[in-house]
Amino acid sequence: MNQRLLEQADLTPTEAKIYLCLLEKGSIRAGEISRHTGIHRRSVYDAIERLIQKGLVSYIKTNNRRYYEAANPQRLLDLLKEKEENLREVMPELQLLRKLSEEKKEVLFFRGKQAIKTVFADQIQAGKEILTFGDAVNVNEIVKYYFPHFDKQRTEKNIKVRMMFDESARKEKYLKQIPLTDIKFIKKGSKAPVSTNIYADKVSIIMWEENPKAILIKEASLANSFRSYFEFMWGFAKR
Repeated sequence: MNQRLLEQADLTPTEAKIYLCLLEKGSIRAGEISRHTGIHRRSVYDAIERLIQKGLVSYIKTNNRRYYEAANPQRLLDLLKEKEENLREVMPELQLLRKLSEEKKEVLFFRGKQAIKTVFADQIQAGKEILTFGDAVNVNEIVKYYFPHFDKQRTEKNIKVRMMFDESARKEKYLKQIPLTDIKFIKKGSKAPVSTNIYADKVSIIMWEENPKAILIKEASLANSFRSYFEFMWGFAKR
């Protein structure tokens, strides 16, 4: 049997080897365990005590000698369940620590197609309206297969998007296929493969290159400033 599988149940290599030995040999003494496993007797005694505390080994005394035997392997599953329950109990504290850590980070940088997905996953997590402006870029050509999944999640959470692009983007057919989206156009003159997304208390600036890059800024006052600018320009833009 693969000893490593038992080690995944929170057993040390020594404990796993001894437990397997006891399952195979039945009720035996510590010296016999040492001979069968090659583990020093002192280490055998230490490991057995830990196994007893875990409920995986018991013993009987005969003629003032201890004979050890393995408990039902079902106990391994019980240990895993207990471990999971313990983790569930501390999960709120762990999540709080993560949240506090996130609040300290004001600017994050991302590079690469996989990393960019993190920015959009954060938009889903925030669950707020997304405001987007910049030049229309067919992002499906850069990050293939991801955005249908993103739009599906967004639709399920009823997250609406307002987009504002240069007039030249009116001819882009793919824009009409994006769900829960209100799109307007404005004449701005210059073009660059950059988009800015505003949501919740965050602003993300994405450079849509073959190897895309993004800056994610978490700052409520900055997000509100960008949002005010967007609303001002939205008033001049046309559908």
